[in-house]
Amino acid sequence: MQRRDYIIIQKVVSEIDLGLEMLGTSDLDAFLRDEKLKRAIGMTVINIGELIKSVSLDLKEAYPQIPWKAIAGMRDLTAHKYQTLRMEDVYFTAKNDFPALKIQLESLLN
Repeated sequence: MQRRDYIIIQKVVSEIDLGLEMLGTSDLDAFLRDEKLKRAIGMTVINIGELIKSVSLDLKEAYPQIPWKAIAGMRDLTAHKYQTLRMEDVYFTAKNDFPALKIQLESLLN
């Protein structure tokens, strides 16, 4: 793995950790009522997507099991369709997809 990719993946894992820490034990209802939390997790999704877009094609091709395009696509939806974005989707992305992605990415770092 190129050093640049290694650094990017470390930053993604850090963003995931931050997002999960902010989300804490919030259930969907609490998340939907908390405007600051919705915005913070939305921004975390955007940050992760931006970082993923910077990963080299070589790394993406070497690990096709990681949903690189879906991550970038969720970033685009969150950034450009914010007014029509279903916040439930943002919640479930953070709650379900962040932990799974973290496991995949940490395996690349080791």
